[in-house]
Amino acid sequence: MRTKYRNRGSVHDRSRFPKTKKKNAQSTISESDLIRSIEYSKQSKIRQVQAVEYEAIHSFEDFQINYQLKKNISNKGYTTPTPIQDQAIPSILAGRDIIGIANTGTGKTAAFLVPLIEKVSKDRKQKVLIVAPTRELAEQINNEFKDLSKNLSIYSAILIGGQGYSRQIRELKRQPNFVIGTPGRIKDMMEKHILTFDDINNVVLDETDRMVDIGFIKEIKYFISLLPKERQSLFFSATVSEKVTEIINSFVQNAVTVSVKKRDTVENIYQDYIKITGKQLKIDQLHSLLVRKEFSKVIVFGNTKWGVQKLSNELVKRGFKADAIHGNKKQSQRHTILEKFKKDEVNILLATDVAARGLDINGVTHVINYDLPKTYDDYIHRIGRTGRANKAGVALTFIAP
Repeated sequence: MRTKYRNRGSVHDRSRFPKTKKKNAQSTISESDLIRSIEYSKQSKIRQVQAVEYEAIHSFEDFQINYQLKKNISNKGYTTPTPIQDQAIPSILAGRDIIGIANTGTGKTAAFLVPLIEKVSKDRKQKVLIVAPTRELAEQINNEFKDLSKNLSIYSAILIGGQGYSRQIRELKRQPNFVIGTPGRIKDMMEKHILTFDDINNVVLDETDRMVDIGFIKEIKYFISLLPKERQSLFFSATVSEKVTEIINSFVQNAVTVSVKKRDTVENIYQDYIKITGKQLKIDQLHSLLVRKEFSKVIVFGNTKWGVQKLSNELVKRGFKADAIHGNKKQSQRHTILEKFKKDEVNILLATDVAARGLDINGVTHVINYDLPKTYDDYIHRIGRTGRANKAGVALTFIAP
């Protein structure tokens, strides 16, 4: 069944949404809001002047970092720094606090890992704490750390829920220079008196807006209150609400602000909506899309754990290579499923919004909002899983009667 795509362009003009009271800087979204915004973006697209491609001031060779770290960067396939890397790395190397405003998929993980690994390689007394909102993002940061710190004898401990304490306790007892984790498990380890902040002299809060959104603001404030005053503080967020500003003010000192966020979504994401009308079944319409050759690596978002799992089971029955991640899955299961998706052993990933932040999976061709996201920000975060690293992507949203 042929689907008519109505628009090419990005949804980034919030002025088209009805004025509503916002909670945590999020605006609610309805079907009519989304349709109006997409139609408006179609018109604004015509008026847009093509952006000048960013030209990096530095190369990775220019940065004052050791040879092995440069070699690890090259082995990752990184050649030219992204804007956030180009602007943040020199300031972090100089010991400055940073406020980084950037979307996911902009290379910010390497922007803070590269200079911090260099710092630790020169002084093994340096200890780094990196706090991330989700288990998946914490794991991604840890994997990136392992690649960038190869052959430097620098180690990490990862502290996330959904996994047993024993291994994480063993990792902490090794006195690693890097501790990477989610707020809940970090707090658990502190309450067990296994982790202390006494010797932490470098702290990264990554995707702080998301941590605030999902209710970790008390934990973040508590962590900040326990940190030594003499420290380097690196703060990254895609949006800055009043609560996030409150955290910034208590966290950084004389910070350099690096903002590379130009718009809510990148221009190379093709966005559209699909109306389900008459006697059409939603699942059949999804089926008709997924059988197309171009839908080679797809993330389908739903709003409930039960609904996502049911949809995944139905797609498997229909012969698709599909699987689901959601809050009812153990962390080990979610990790295994994500690895299969990355390796194309599964090419359709069903997910709740647990996967909408921070996941950096290469080659996602399409994002499909099977269920309408609850907020505008949720919509932006979901569709940002495609069109990454300057690749083209497609985001489709089902509009059902």
